Amino acid sequence: QVQLVESGGGLVQPGRSLRLSCAASGSIASIYTMGWYRQAPGKQRDLVATITQSGGTNYADSVKGRFTISRDNAKNTVYLQMNSLKPEDTAVYYCYANVVRTGTLVPIPNDYWGQGTQVTVSS
Repeated sequence: QVQLVESGGGLVQPGRSLRLSCAASGSIASIYTMGWYRQAPGKQRDLVATITQSGGTNYADSVKGRFTISRDNAKNTVYLQMNSLKPEDTAVYYCYANVVRTGTLVPIPNDYWGQGTQVTVSS
């Protein structure tokens, strides 16, 4: 199996910063895209940012210029540096990874999700 464990969420004042981390572990042969999604109360889960194995990035318009996604392939870990946080960034943030597992006859990647970490931006 594959597990994704997030950390780094919490309560922060507007304008401040937080850094989220997500470590993947388990039967991992390779990880393609990794990323972060978020879900606010009563809303759907939306893309925040993704990063490919080679470092190509994609961001939601609402976070461009404020958030930075990065990854450490040796540690199977993805990070989200969040600066200039706003109250509308309040949500549960979910880590995502597209993983090829070891021991599979056909190396087809599957999607895995973390349990989510709460980020609350409030004064």
